[in-house]
Amino acid sequence: MPPEIIARRSVVDVLELRLREDILDGTHGPGELLPPERELAAGYGVTRTTLKHALSRLEQAGLLSTRHGIGTRVRDFLRVGGADLLPMLASRDSGWLTEIFEVRRHIGALIARRAAVRRTARQAARLAELLDAVAAAPDGDAAQLADIEVHRELARATGNRVYLLLTNTLFNAYLPVRGALRGPFEDPAEAAARLAPVVRAVADGSAEEAEAAAERYLRATEKLMLGALPAARDA
Repeated sequence: MPPEIIARRSVVDVLELRLREDILDGTHGPGELLPPERELAAGYGVTRTTLKHALSRLEQAGLLSTRHGIGTRVRDFLRVGGADLLPMLASRDSGWLTEIFEVRRHIGALIARRAAVRRTARQAARLAELLDAVAAAPDGDAAQLADIEVHRELARATGNRVYLLLTNTLFNAYLPVRGALRGPFEDPAEAAARLAPVVRAVADGSAEEAEAAAERYLRATEKLMLGALPAARDA
């Protein structure tokens, strides 16, 4: 068995994580200016160069905003933030993950309904191929990834590219904890059987049945994934 590769964190990585936690837990509140760099660096026990790198990352993540001559301010991410923050938030707080799954369920059902109306014969055939790939997956991880491709194809079948981007956003949102959410996919054949009614209804062009089947599928997998999360995090 090959040796496990352990990720090594740099000082910048550690500082970025500490600053992010302090922002998200309100130590540095929305709208507040951070202390001057010299003071902030001393408070965290790092150099100003290290601090600048960490602040730059957090600015790119949408948590900070810097203006020359004024300073660095904490952004009110719930007011001005975007979906790109979801992976960070979901990895920190399971409450966000629950809300992400709620949106996944509503959007997924709507996508299935639209796909049933608009899918082409080629897309219907492609969905069947992707469903077969779920069943043939060698393990739960591969089955989970194959399942994702089915949902991407459903989004493509709507003919609306925004649905595809929304689908990608929702999958990316729980990517940091994906390994803990493999429960519904550990038996690939069972995972494919669970998803088959959605694919079949879309291929048949039955909008109402596609929506209902997607709702059932998404509720079932949501329950399995969220139910396994606490045990996975405690392991």
